[in-house]
Amino acid sequence: MLVNMLTLSETSPAVRLAGARVLAKIGCSYSVTNRAYQTGLKLVLDSTEEDYLVALLVSLSKLSFKSTVLISEQVDLLSSFLRGEKTMHMKATVLRCLHFLLIKGPCHFPVSADLVKALFSTLNDPELPTNMQCETLQILHKILPYMSPQLPCLDTPEFTKLLTIAEDFSQSPIALNGFFLIHVLADISRKLGGKMETESGMFASSLLSRVISLVIDQMTLLVKPLVDLCQIDSKVFQRVCSLLNLLLLLVGEHPDQGALVLDKICLFIEYVANMHDHIVATRHSNRLGPELDLTREKSRVIRSKLVLAVCRFMVACLETLNETGTATTTVFEKVKLLVERVCQCSLFDCYIHTILSLLFHCKIIWGFLVNESKETCYLNRNSVNYHLIEKEVLTLECANKMLKERYNWPAYRAGMYAACQGAWFTATFIFQQLITKVQSDICYSWLKSIIQLAHSERKIQLLLLPKQGSTLVEWLEKNKFPVSDDIGEISRDTTGRSNEPNYSEELLGAYRGICSAGETLERALSSGQEFYFQRWFLYLRAKLLRTLVDLLRIHATNQFSLDRISNNGEVEFLKSFAEFIQISCQFRKLAKEFDLIATSSLGIDSQSSIVISSLALSCSLFAFSTGFILFVPNLAAYESVTSCGVENSEYCSRAMLIQNLVGRLWHIDHETSRNLCQILYVSAQLKNCLHASGQLKNCFDLQSRNKLLKVSCEEKDILTLCSYAVSGVVGLQEANREHNEDMLPEVIKDGLQLLLNIIMKWIQISFRTPKYLFKVRPCTGSKLFAHNSDTKSSDNISVLPGFHLSLNLCLQLNNLPPDLPARLTKLYCILYCRVSFQEHRPSEEDKEKMQWGCQAWENDDMVEINEMLFRYVTNLHTKRINDSKRRKYDKMEDGVVYAFVHFEPNESGQGFASCLLDISSFPVGSYRIKWHSCCIDDEGSYWSLLPLNAGPVVTVGR
Repeated sequence: MLVNMLTLSETSPAVRLAGARVLAKIGCSYSVTNRAYQTGLKLVLDSTEEDYLVALLVSLSKLSFKSTVLISEQVDLLSSFLRGEKTMHMKATVLRCLHFLLIKGPCHFPVSADLVKALFSTLNDPELPTNMQCETLQILHKILPYMSPQLPCLDTPEFTKLLTIAEDFSQSPIALNGFFLIHVLADISRKLGGKMETESGMFASSLLSRVISLVIDQMTLLVKPLVDLCQIDSKVFQRVCSLLNLLLLLVGEHPDQGALVLDKICLFIEYVANMHDHIVATRHSNRLGPELDLTREKSRVIRSKLVLAVCRFMVACLETLNETGTATTTVFEKVKLLVERVCQCSLFDCYIHTILSLLFHCKIIWGFLVNESKETCYLNRNSVNYHLIEKEVLTLECANKMLKERYNWPAYRAGMYAACQGAWFTATFIFQQLITKVQSDICYSWLKSIIQLAHSERKIQLLLLPKQGSTLVEWLEKNKFPVSDDIGEISRDTTGRSNEPNYSEELLGAYRGICSAGETLERALSSGQEFYFQRWFLYLRAKLLRTLVDLLRIHATNQFSLDRISNNGEVEFLKSFAEFIQISCQFRKLAKEFDLIATSSLGIDSQSSIVISSLALSCSLFAFSTGFILFVPNLAAYESVTSCGVENSEYCSRAMLIQNLVGRLWHIDHETSRNLCQILYVSAQLKNCLHASGQLKNCFDLQSRNKLLKVSCEEKDILTLCSYAVSGVVGLQEANREHNEDMLPEVIKDGLQLLLNIIMKWIQISFRTPKYLFKVRPCTGSKLFAHNSDTKSSDNISVLPGFHLSLNLCLQLNNLPPDLPARLTKLYCILYCRVSFQEHRPSEEDKEKMQWGCQAWENDDMVEINEMLFRYVTNLHTKRINDSKRRKYDKMEDGVVYAFVHFEPNESGQGFASCLLDISSFPVGSYRIKWHSCCIDDEGSYWSLLPLNAGPVVTVGR
C-alpha cells in the first residue's frame, strides 16, 4: 500500500515525503526489503524534488544496510550524486549515507574508481565546508586499504592533484582535516609503490618528499597550540605518534627517503626547542616567580614526551633502514646531529640528554660502524670502540647531572635503558648512586643484584677497550667515579701500553659476579616465586660464561702440545678430545634452556625475545664449533670417541649438533643452512636427511612458533659469526678431502685456531640485557592437583603392583599477565616418571618445600620433558597424530613412562581431565611424578607453563 501511494502522481508532496521516510522501516525478510529497495530506486530516478530525493536516499541507505547484497548498488547510486552540479545539502546527505554504510565494515563496501573520483572531486570544491571536508577524508581514509593499486584514480597525476589540495589544507584552521588528508596521501603513496618507481625517479622522489614535508608540517601544526598553552592533551600526542608511525611506514616502503625523514625530524625538534625558548622568554616579564616555575615545569614535561616519542621513532626507523641496507653515513650523521642538538639544548632536561646520548650505544648504530669499518681504512674495530667510549663519557656526564638534581626515578629508568643498550659503565654508575637512596630491603637487594650484573658485564666490556688512549679510563680517573675501581683490571706495562688481557680470568670473574647477583636475590626471597625470571636468566648467563671458561681452559691445554702433534703425539691430544665433545653437549643443552626461558615468559617483549634467542643461537653455534672435529672424515679421533660412548649420546652426535643449529638458521640464513647440510653430507652420516632439492626432512629440531624469524641488529652479528664458523668447517673438510692421515695434525691445528677465533669474535659482540629482566612480576605458571580416580584425597595416591595408575587432574593457571595480547585457548600437560624417581615418603618439612616446586634451573629433566610436550602438541596441531590419542599413555624404554593430557580452560584458568599412567612394571615403592604443562594462544603460539608445585608422589604396593 505504501509503495502504491508513493508511485501515484496525485499524492501530495508532504505525504510522499513522509512515505519516503517510512520506507526505511519496511523489510522483515530479504524479498520484502529487496522489493522496497527496488521501488525506492525507481522513485529516485524519476524524481527531481530535492527534499524528496534526500529522504529517499536516506531510506534506501537504511534498507541496504539491512541486506549487504544491496550495499554495492546503493554505493554506486550515492556516488552519482557527488558528481555534477549538486547542492551542498545533497552532498552532505550523500556523505552521511556513505559514512553510515561504512559502519557495516569496509569489507562489505565496494570501492570503485567512480566513487574515489567523486570523493576527490568533492574535496577539490573550494566552497566545501570544513565539516564536509572532514567527513570526505574520513571515508577515504577508511576505504583506502581496500582499494586496488590498479584503479585509474590512483595514477600519479591524480595523486599530484590531491597533494596540492593537501598543501592547501595544511593551513586549515581545523587541524583534523589536515590530519586525515595526510593519512590518505600516505596510504595512496604506499599503494602507488611500484607505479611511482616507473615514473621519472626525480618526479617520484619529489612527490614523496612533499608528502614527508606535509607530515612534519602537520606534526608542527598539532604541537604549536600545545606548546603555546602548556597543556597536555593526550589526543594530540596520540595524533603525533600516529604521524610518526605513518613516517615509519613510508620509510619502510621507500627506504631511500630515510635521510630526508631524519633531517625533517631534526628540524621538528629544533622547532620545539626554539618555540619553548621564545615562549618562556616572552612570558618571563609578565609572570611572577612561582607561576613562571609552573609554566617551565609543564613545558619540560611536554618537551620530554615529544622527544621520547621521537627517540622511539628514530630507533625503529634505523632498524628499518638497517634491514633494507640503506643505513648510510648520511643517515648516521643525521642521527648524530639530532642527538648533539638535543644534548646541547638547556631546555631539555638531563633525563632526555641521558636517553638521547644512549642512542649512540644502539645496536643499529654500533653495527653500522662495524660494517663501515670493514669497508674503509678510516674505521677499524678499535676506532669503533673508541667512538663508543667517547659517547659513553657524554652519557656519564648527563647521568651525573641527573643524579645531582635528584631525578631518582628518571635515573632508574635511564639505568634500565643503559643496561638494555649495553652501556655498562653508565648502568653501574647510576645504580651505585641509587642504592644509597633506597630504604626498602627488597629494593636494596634488587639494586645490589643489578649492580653485580652490571659490574660483571663491565669486566667483559673492558676486554673490548682499545689498547691505547682510552678516553673513558682517563675521564673516570679524572672525575673519580665509583666505576674507576675497574681501572686496575687493565694491566699496563712501564711504557703505558696495555698488556693482552687474560680472557679466562676476566670471564671467570664475570661468572662469579653474576652468580653473586643471583645469590643476592635468593637471600631476599620470602617464597620461591619472587624474581623467578631474573634468577633463571642470571643462572643461564652465568652458566654460559662458565662453560666458555672451561672451553678456553681445555683449548689452552691443547695449544701447548699443538706443535708436538704427530702420529704418536696425536694420541696425546685425543685424551682431551672427549672433553671437547662434552663441552659441545653442554652448549647444545644450554641453547635449549634459553629456548625454554623464552617460551616460559608469557607477554615477553620483542627486544627481550631477540636478546634471548641470540644467546640460544650463540650456544648452538658454540656446540657446533666445539664439536668441529666430528665433521672431518676419517679422523682417527672418531674411533676413540665412539669407543668411549660419547658419540652415542643424544646430545653429542654430529647430526644433532647440525640439526640444532640449522633449525635456527633455516628461515633466516639459507646459504649458511645449505652449507651445514653439505657438512653433514660430506661427513657421511644421515645422508637421507637431504631431499634432492636440498631441503631438510622433519627429523631436524622443531622451533617454537613464537620464535622470531625477523633478522634484527641483535642477531646480525651472531649470524655473521655463524657464517664464518660454518665456512671454516667447510674449509677443514676441503683440506682433508684426500683423507690423508699425514694432514690430520694440520687439520686439528687449523680447527683449534678456528675455534679460538670464533670465541674471540663472540666476545667482541656487546651483551645487552633483556628489558624483561626489569619487569619484576610474579612467576607465570601452573599448578597441578592430582588424586586417585576412586578417591578424593590427594595426600595418598597409591596403586597395586602390576596395575595402571588412574588419576583425576586439575590444572590451575597462576599469575597470568593482565596485559597478555592473546587469549589462551588450549592447555596440555605431560606426566613423566622413571623407576629412578623412587624416593622415601615425604615428611611434613618436605611437603612444605614441595609446595613451591623445583626451580626450572634445578630440574635436569625439564628441558627434555618440555621438548617431548612441544613435539606432541606440534604433531597434534599439524594432524600428524590422531586427535583421539591425546589422552592415551605412551611408553619408553629404560623404565620411563609418560602420558599426555589435554585440558579445556574455563574462565578461571582451570582445566579438569583424567589419565592413565602405565607404571605396572614399577617395583614396590614410592615414586615422584614429574610434570610440565603448556598452552596455545589464539594466534597459534606455543607457551611453556612452569610448574609452580611439585608433582604428586605415588605409592606402588598394598
